Amino acid sequence: MNRQLLEKTASALVTPKKGILAADESTGSIKKRFDAINVESNPENNRLYRQLLFTTPQIEKFISGVIMFDETVRQTTDDGIPFPKYLQKRGIIPGIKVDKGLKDMANFPGEKIAEGIEGLRERLSEYSQMGLKFAKFRTLTMIGDNMPSDTCIESNSEVLARYAALCQEADIVPIVEPEIFMEGKHTMDQSRHVLQKVLKETFIALDKHKIYLKGMLLKSSWAHPGLDGLNKPDSKEIAKATLSVFKEILPDELPGVVFLSGGDSPEDSTSHLDALNEIHKGPWKLSFSFGRALQEPVLKTWLGKAENIKLAQEVFFKRAMLNSLARTGEYKKEMEGVQ
Repeated sequence: MNRQLLEKTASALVTPKKGILAADESTGSIKKRFDAINVESNPENNRLYRQLLFTTPQIEKFISGVIMFDETVRQTTDDGIPFPKYLQKRGIIPGIKVDKGLKDMANFPGEKIAEGIEGLRERLSEYSQMGLKFAKFRTLTMIGDNMPSDTCIESNSEVLARYAALCQEADIVPIVEPEIFMEGKHTMDQSRHVLQKVLKETFIALDKHKIYLKGMLLKSSWAHPGLDGLNKPDSKEIAKATLSVFKEILPDELPGVVFLSGGDSPEDSTSHLDALNEIHKGPWKLSFSFGRALQEPVLKTWLGKAENIKLAQEVFFKRAMLNSLARTGEYKKEMEGVQ
């Protein structure tokens, strides 16, 4: 394990005013995104769309890294440059999603266990040779009747810790993502309690597996009531509840937290991040690792048409810029100035 290299990469991923583009949709996920805009998902269309994102002019001002899917890291630009190499040339760190998705957890109806540990050491060795510098592994915790169970939380925490250890062995920075599912009717208090419990177990497991905390990042959900509920708190409430958990659980050595959007709109996701950074005084950098919140407006503009690429890139640039502002708590002020 090269601790100095891991620490340098982790720090660069949360460098001020930048964040991560999550362009790691699996085959099934990108099909759903493309179905919504009536575009066929196939390797070439997938490549063209990712190329649209990666070649957006000056995007390196706001994007520190890109998480890709296995299909994507093996594809190239129109000029034949592998995507990981192209991104590196622009000063953007290339990364890879390495989990194999979620499966039903045996004996625990409604709960999920993440898969992808088997064969991971060998896959990470190949990805390292391809120039990939960081990886992401996602688990999912559901909130509902008798959920989450302690067994589910502990099992997924163990999986995340084993993944992180294998990453650091390969000198690849692990992004640990214990997502809390936002769908449902749970309250803010329930969400905060589950976030606290999941993060506590995750860091216990990371400690047991001797993870070098300065050489990793956390990808977190916010404390957030269920999307199906009637109560919609403002971003300040979400920020205060989320930070209260972080202050109780997160170790000071952790370089930063990158947030997932989790089903909120692009505007709400950016607003939450902005509110967090407006009041944040802790040791960790708070950044973004958005997929849908960066890409949804881009897809609706592109629609699979070559003549829309330039405009779609302008939309992507703007969304990335707004999230850059949220890194410093300046997004709300900027939007108020526009109105």
